[in-house]
Amino acid sequence: MLRGLYTAWTGMVNEQKRLDVISNNMANADSVGYKDERVTSQAFDQVLSIKIRDGSQAYHNEAIGHLSLGVKIGEVYTDYSQGSLRQTHGTYDMALSGRGFFTVNVVDKAGNTHTCYTRNGQFTLTKDGLLVDSEGNAVQGEGGDIVIDPSSRSVSISRTGQIFADGQLIDTLKITDFEDYDYLSKYGDTMYEALSGAAERDASAEILQGYTEQSNVQVVKEMVDMITVTRAYEANQKVIRSYDSMLDRAVNQVGRLGS
Repeated sequence: MLRGLYTAWTGMVNEQKRLDVISNNMANADSVGYKDERVTSQAFDQVLSIKIRDGSQAYHNEAIGHLSLGVKIGEVYTDYSQGSLRQTHGTYDMALSGRGFFTVNVVDKAGNTHTCYTRNGQFTLTKDGLLVDSEGNAVQGEGGDIVIDPSSRSVSISRTGQIFADGQLIDTLKITDFEDYDYLSKYGDTMYEALSGAAERDASAEILQGYTEQSNVQVVKEMVDMITVTRAYEANQKVIRSYDSMLDRAVNQVGRLGS
């Protein structure tokens, strides 16, 4: 009888994790460059109960049944599909149309530099002329950190990423793409790190100056999923209440009659 309690409990834990992912998606629905996360569920591997050290079987192991432990989160994965483009007319706002990521150098609290990748193209220029993202991380070009003279009267960026200041070529944005996005690990909300085994490929993305790529989260779909998760969570709660009621009757009523 207690098996049902464990099954219902694992169902509640699974739905709680799904709700956490949905809540994070909705919180970042307006975050530039954010990519929607999704969840799959799977059954726990069946646990085989074994009878051991039984003299009647000459100490041989004997299977006595399978026990299903309910459901668990199978995988949390990222949907890298293209988000909508919003025109901002900002000189240093850029959006990618197609496959690829902007490359930025992130310095952590320990002073270590990490190369990260992002679709968030809300860039600005520091007073020293360094092109940085919204968190102050240096945007990378083919020649390293991109530096543009702040006094430049006109700055234009071509669709291939070439940066021109007052008609002179400064650098070319470093756009990186990968063969398999499964080798990317999330770093914050809109950045990614390449894991060991990640293979780079030629990026096919075009750069659009004066635009930003919005989140690809579909708020209506997330709301529907949230309602579904809530109902499933409540169903598992009802299962636990039913088992609790049956156990109460078995212990306090049936057991009392038997005595």
